[in-house]
Amino acid sequence: MPTSNPHASAHGDAHGHGSHDTTNGSNENTALLPSFLRGEVQHEGESGRHGFHLRHFYSVTYKSSNIVSQYVNFLWPFVPLAIILRYALPNHPLLIFGFAYVGMIPSANLLGFAGQEFAKKMPKVAGTLIETTFGSLVEIILFVVLIVKHREPVEGEEEGNGDEGNLIPIIQAAILGSILTNLLLCLGLCFFVGGLQKTTQKFHSAISETGNGLLLVAAFGLLIPSAFYSALKGETTFGKNSLGFVTLEDKFTPETLQKDILKISQVTSIVLIIAFGCYLLFNAKSQHSVFHEVIEMDEHRDLDREEDQARMRYTGTETTIALTISLTLATLLLIHLAEQIEPVVHAGIPDQFLGLILLPLVEKAAEHLTAIDEAYDGVINVALFHCLGPSIQTALFNGPLVVIVGWILGKPMDLNFEIFMIVLVVLGIVVVGNFLRDGESNWLEGALLVIVYVIIAIASWYYPNPDVATSNGIEGSAVSRNNITIDKSLLKDLLTMANQNP
Repeated sequence: MPTSNPHASAHGDAHGHGSHDTTNGSNENTALLPSFLRGEVQHEGESGRHGFHLRHFYSVTYKSSNIVSQYVNFLWPFVPLAIILRYALPNHPLLIFGFAYVGMIPSANLLGFAGQEFAKKMPKVAGTLIETTFGSLVEIILFVVLIVKHREPVEGEEEGNGDEGNLIPIIQAAILGSILTNLLLCLGLCFFVGGLQKTTQKFHSAISETGNGLLLVAAFGLLIPSAFYSALKGETTFGKNSLGFVTLEDKFTPETLQKDILKISQVTSIVLIIAFGCYLLFNAKSQHSVFHEVIEMDEHRDLDREEDQARMRYTGTETTIALTISLTLATLLLIHLAEQIEPVVHAGIPDQFLGLILLPLVEKAAEHLTAIDEAYDGVINVALFHCLGPSIQTALFNGPLVVIVGWILGKPMDLNFEIFMIVLVVLGIVVVGNFLRDGESNWLEGALLVIVYVIIAIASWYYPNPDVATSNGIEGSAVSRNNITIDKSLLKDLLTMANQNP
């Protein structure tokens, strides 16, 4: 219970601080200096300021959320240089791609940091979900830009690689690559750096089991179209009549199979997005349940919690400005990246390596830096949430979303992935689930996950481009694209004439 202490009151007045009671709103009790100059720790997420202050905005942006993100800010010169090169040296695509690729890292870092600042003003679970969503915006923008720039082959032309405008294989590889990067590389590094601080880190089963279960469901949904296609592509047979014409012997033609796969992918995408909505609803209802308690408990164990609470933060206005700047720059750089994909693939970078490895590394840079920093600080449950959350969002929302966008634009974007790639994702989920089963992690498990990722990167470099070999294309489909369709009665007349004049 509060007690009256006249000496303390007088002592406080003498130093200009006064009572902490703010109910009467008297001027004597109002501090003359703003809180960030008095060194007081504000409520989590609050800056103690209002409006926009350029000096503080620059200072908060530079210091960012951790030391690694602070070093990333030294890459900002690549952003204007990439934009300048795009217009000053348009005939140097590899140079433009390289600068835009590196420039994406600080842009994504700012977007992730601004998302963190916005999320800290929200309830725990909702804030973590919002932070994850902002980290995935770069990926969504990338997928949409690529599907818009995808170019269908003209009639009589075979489907080519990324150097010929066929960007769908790159998008498909990027969807699976994003999941693998989060599950193997990011989670592996989290286990590794966390294990350097503590021999064994324990995490709550509520996060690991829920996340792993959702990933298995998502993998099942993503696998179905590819399995359906692989099982039936050999059933689309061709035959020759007495004139030597190639004819389709039944109604199950290659074109029919392609249309069926597209329809299955579109409906499956809608179902997966509904599943993602259920996931969001479950987390929203968990504000005062186990998820909230786990994250709250983890944050109290944060090794640099006091330092984090004491640092300056964005105001609401500054957060909005940072989000706008980072989104604008990221979108612009992603457009430049997409424009240079054709010459990059033509220069020798394989489609699958570009989509499976290179693009996911840069699109999720902010999420990776955040998760690794949290793991290093001992906040392993939050780090796990940041690794599993983006993977779940990619599988249940971002990937299906680009299928629906392609549907709207009339582009044949489907979930018919290369069998090699989808098997890697399923095996990756199984391996991660096995490591999560005991509720503990150490640096060795992290190192093993990173090693698996490196092996996959090596294999993807040697994986052939779609025009050389593919597991999600029908052998002989080039013949079907070059067929001439004629009326059935005319074909019978031609056959009769051929039999009469052998």
